Amino acid sequence: MTTLVIGAGGQLATELEEAFKDRRLVALRHNDLEVTDWAQVREAFDTYRPDLVLNTAAYHRVDECEDFPERAFAVNAVAIRNLAIAAKEIGAVVVHFSTDYVFDGRLRCPYREIDLPGPLSVYAASKLAGEYFVRAILERYFVIRTCGLYGNAGSREKGGNFVEMMLRLATEGREIRVVGDQVLTPTSARELARKTRQLVETGQYGLYHITNNGECSWYQFAQAIFELAGLRPRLSETTSAAYGSRANRPAYSVLDNAKLRSLGLDDLRDWREALKEYLANREQR
Repeated sequence: MTTLVIGAGGQLATELEEAFKDRRLVALRHNDLEVTDWAQVREAFDTYRPDLVLNTAAYHRVDECEDFPERAFAVNAVAIRNLAIAAKEIGAVVVHFSTDYVFDGRLRCPYREIDLPGPLSVYAASKLAGEYFVRAILERYFVIRTCGLYGNAGSREKGGNFVEMMLRLATEGREIRVVGDQVLTPTSARELARKTRQLVETGQYGLYHITNNGECSWYQFAQAIFELAGLRPRLSETTSAAYGSRANRPAYSVLDNAKLRSLGLDDLRDWREALKEYLANREQR
């Protein structure tokens, strides 16, 4: 019984390896497997014959995706189709991670799995397409949407997660502007990984939302980071329009863990409690 982790080295993959450490793990980084290369994907699946595939590989530089839509769809959609086909050929279960950005934010209340997506950006559209490929090709799958993810390994592709970026800017004495008109739920990669393990063991396949509980704006998230870290930087609130990002983002993308709750598994902590633990562990590293 082999678990294949694709996208190893990232913040979520690192926590997944810990959560599934009692299984035989094969962890493949980008240098080990180019997910857009069908020949490499098929060879990897034929070589390792996994019964479970945990896919965290993605092109998630949200603004950059606007400039390189072909690359975004190649990595986030077409490559996911190939992974699903390869998994189906050997009978493997796939766990694929997606994003809150598939919604347009107009609902203004937590989004359930049954709510209609409405992607606003190339990144969001490509991730939604990847979801659809998994759901169209496989019967045994878990598509997991999450939100505002941060973890101990950071996000190397993005140059560090939001928490680490805020702490770095504060220690550099920089003036920090953070948008206050985008509402989300910051989510601990460690808690997401542990809950993913629990969910996989139920065998209840399908689409799920998994985040910590509660909600806040990115500005309120930054305030909490500094408060819990005992820092007082020059922090000010701004708007999405003033910030001027190339990609449109939903003004409200809080997810409701409705299907998880139906299984009696929605016991994730409030986002502030999870953040407090992350910062405490960070001091010990």
